[in-house]
Amino acid sequence: MTTFTPAATTLPAARGPLSESVLRTLLREQPRADLDFDGPADADPLGDDLQLALHLCYELHYQGLPGVSADWEWDPELLRLRGALEARFLAALRENVPGGEDVGAELDTLLVEPVDVEGVSHFLRDHGDWEQVREYFAHRSIYHHKEADPHAWVIPRLRGRAKAALVAVEFDEFGGGRAERVHARLYADLLAAAGLPDGYLELIDHVPGSMLAVVNMMSLFGLHRSLRGALCGHFAAAEITTAPSAQRMDQALRRLGAPEACRFFYTEHIEADAVHEQVMRHDVLGDLLAQQPELAADIVFGIQATEFLEGRFGAGLLESWRAGKSSLRQPLA
Repeated sequence: MTTFTPAATTLPAARGPLSESVLRTLLREQPRADLDFDGPADADPLGDDLQLALHLCYELHYQGLPGVSADWEWDPELLRLRGALEARFLAALRENVPGGEDVGAELDTLLVEPVDVEGVSHFLRDHGDWEQVREYFAHRSIYHHKEADPHAWVIPRLRGRAKAALVAVEFDEFGGGRAERVHARLYADLLAAAGLPDGYLELIDHVPGSMLAVVNMMSLFGLHRSLRGALCGHFAAAEITTAPSAQRMDQALRRLGAPEACRFFYTEHIEADAVHEQVMRHDVLGDLLAQQPELAADIVFGIQATEFLEGRFGAGLLESWRAGKSSLRQPLA
């Protein structure tokens, strides 16, 4: 069993002028000084530079950043910058999804996997080698190190059955009260078993902005009450699609003779998320829509944004692997 590192120990490297400005600013001793940020209006809203800058701003609300004062979390000027980055990111998400208000139809679509589309888990199951699996582990570490944390922001924004049901799902994600079964801890065990660094966000410099965007989306939805419907839609989409992909990952790991700790993370999700799918669909979304039917469009947006960003991330991995190249920004040790 690995010793789980609860916070990042080093700052990530800048990926452009915007993230460099944010890093330079956060290392000041005194927050609430005059800030001079470079390039937020010009940065690609889905690119590495903006996504890292936004991730740094969000991390202040989670475990914090090494060498960075906790007082930055609510600094008004930094929040102003974060708001500008969020606005560009949110606009890009809305531009890339069709929208709509039919929640049931959107969820039904997730349950039907296209037979002519090969996703990352399909590729790894049928063709992937151990190094490609390790690359995938590195990518997803940014997500799983804070698994279920962004979704906790929505709890005080819900009421009644929707709230109780979502808390029940979160209770499972956090190990049912057992620290060694917390899903983030299980992923740290997976990383260690695969011979990878298992510290919190220790692999962030290896991971492209397409993965950071997936995690930033969850923080964006969770930190804004106005996007509570989108967060619930995202959570439902994640639970519906996880069990089948986890099953394919377990098949890939069995084929490759992977360590048991690697397989255990995925087998744990196969059964749990099959149950969570029903709870999220009927008890959380069903009750939320009964209480606030005006949130239907936001729920659909959350589902579609999740599919868009996950699809974009997966397409990048497959393009690299099929070309015989690494999918990481820099190689693993």
